[in-house]
Amino acid sequence: MSVNSKQNVKCPSCGELSEVTVWNAVTVKDSPDLKADLLAGKINIFRCGSCGYTALMPTHLLYHDEDKKLLISFTPCEDRLRRKIYDDVVATSKESGALEKFEGYNLRFVTEYNELLEKILIFDADLNDKAIEVIKLMILSQDLEKADVRVCRFGKLENDALEFMIHDRKENQVYTSAVPKDSYDTVYRQLRESGVKPYSFGWEAVDSSYATRLLNGFNN
Repeated sequence: MSVNSKQNVKCPSCGELSEVTVWNAVTVKDSPDLKADLLAGKINIFRCGSCGYTALMPTHLLYHDEDKKLLISFTPCEDRLRRKIYDDVVATSKESGALEKFEGYNLRFVTEYNELLEKILIFDADLNDKAIEVIKLMILSQDLEKADVRVCRFGKLENDALEFMIHDRKENQVYTSAVPKDSYDTVYRQLRESGVKPYSFGWEAVDSSYATRLLNGFNN
């Protein structure tokens, strides 16, 4: 079930109070329109009606897509708090037994809004994000000198090709890279053959660090 609450928020810029609808859970089966709003950047985004100041609300969001067997725990936070929040989510889930009904699901923990949206797009395209993260590393490795200042995100699957967006923070430019679907299929098959499961045993943070461990022989 999708869950929300109303909050009065003081604008950090001008001090004006605004009432904001804050979503703590989005269940796709019950609220398909909310999914569209989320992908359009309209969920949990504060916009001041007085001065136009815009910011992401620091609110935990649980995204549930029953058809895709996808459950995402999103908590915006600083990098230094990421591990602690992840451990808290894992501990709370174990204590409550809440994950017992999500057998066969992909359970994802993310802390960036764009990462949340990317995960949704990946699974909507019937792809697996573990293979996608490996491919993203391969794309960035084509220019190692610039890899540290670039962020690669999955965009879409179209005409048997995966399109990725590459943001160069130093140049402030966005580039695109296309990868044949056959290449994705090969990477995914190799991961499966190495022992990587197509579902989760618990919460997983599937990102570039995870992909690096996969390439170093770690699986699941």
